[in-house]
Amino acid sequence: MLGLLLARAGIETLVLEKHGDFLRDFRGDTVHPSTLDVMHELGLLQEFLQLPHQQVHELRGRIGDTEFTLADFSRTPTQCHFIALMPQWHFLNFLAERGARLPKFQLLMNARVTGLAQDGGGIRGVEAQTEQGPLHVTAELVIGADGRHSTVRAAAGLPVEDLGSPIDVLWFRLPRHASDPGQTGGYFNTGRIVVTLNRGDFWQCAFVIRKGQLDTLRARGLEAFRAEVGRIVPLFGDRVGELCSWDEIKLLTVTVDRLRKWWRPGLLCIGDAAHAMSPVGGVGINLAIQDAVAAANILAPALLEGRLEAAHLEAVQRRRSFPTWVTQAMQVFLQNRVINRVLGVDRALTVPWPLQLLNRWPRLRRIPARLIGVGVRPEHVRTPVVAT
Repeated sequence: MLGLLLARAGIETLVLEKHGDFLRDFRGDTVHPSTLDVMHELGLLQEFLQLPHQQVHELRGRIGDTEFTLADFSRTPTQCHFIALMPQWHFLNFLAERGARLPKFQLLMNARVTGLAQDGGGIRGVEAQTEQGPLHVTAELVIGADGRHSTVRAAAGLPVEDLGSPIDVLWFRLPRHASDPGQTGGYFNTGRIVVTLNRGDFWQCAFVIRKGQLDTLRARGLEAFRAEVGRIVPLFGDRVGELCSWDEIKLLTVTVDRLRKWWRPGLLCIGDAAHAMSPVGGVGINLAIQDAVAAANILAPALLEGRLEAAHLEAVQRRRSFPTWVTQAMQVFLQNRVINRVLGVDRALTVPWPLQLLNRWPRLRRIPARLIGVGVRPEHVRTPVVAT
């Protein structure tokens, strides 16, 4: 996204992608209303929504035998009043194809960054390994957007603050039948949490566990795991047998951290490379997109005029630190004070009073919808347009 925005503004941009395609299993794949607003501001929304996706207008849940609606996106102050569930490879391919139409945009696949080129304390480019051999790239600015296991931030020696997480997540898929309900939601009961995402012809499922509990679950056996899924989500009782192997159940090790300093002269980290997010709320990719928009708004004028300074990089961090802190604070609170407690309960749960209020006064559902769908300090595209 940042490469697209900068190239659109007339800045020569090279994006290095270590894989040969975007066919990764990103699992959550949520595109929130704030990101759909960015696509609208780029004039790409209608094209984007032609890609296969499901629309989530409400987030629902079930605690014990009681159903509730957590968030209603119908009143969010955005172009689209829904979350789009879309395989992230479609999203990335879409951005890559639109970028390829710009004369200043270049995407190099199978290019794995191995280190940084440094000069006098500043970053002057990157070293990469490609199919053709080693590659040295000289650049006025390097952007580290390579995720929570960032090679760039490690090579830059940027200190990381670990906020901790008591949970991990097991991801798996189960078939979706035509008669199934359509909503995306979560199930909470007797020490277990299962989140189900409607992906059209299948359910993407997240089984939340305490950190380090996977070996215990595996020791109990796959049949016991399947039975537990069927108990928590009765809808799946007739299909949990489709889980034939532990190989179909993938562990997501949850990490919540952030850099104390996102930059060095000539280098800036954004997205998970700057702040790894919990899967709570599914907001990680959308926060990263907001970082990209803010970075483009602040950096493009300076890059175009050849006056980029450390102050501009610091301004990006200053702009995006507050929404990062607030979002992570909410995630850590929910992980530690809500989710971890639920995972320790061995009896049927009752609906807590805040959720009872959401059922009693539906207008209150707009508050979590705003926090999840729009977030804190949403960004808007303000970069100049030199090429479209």
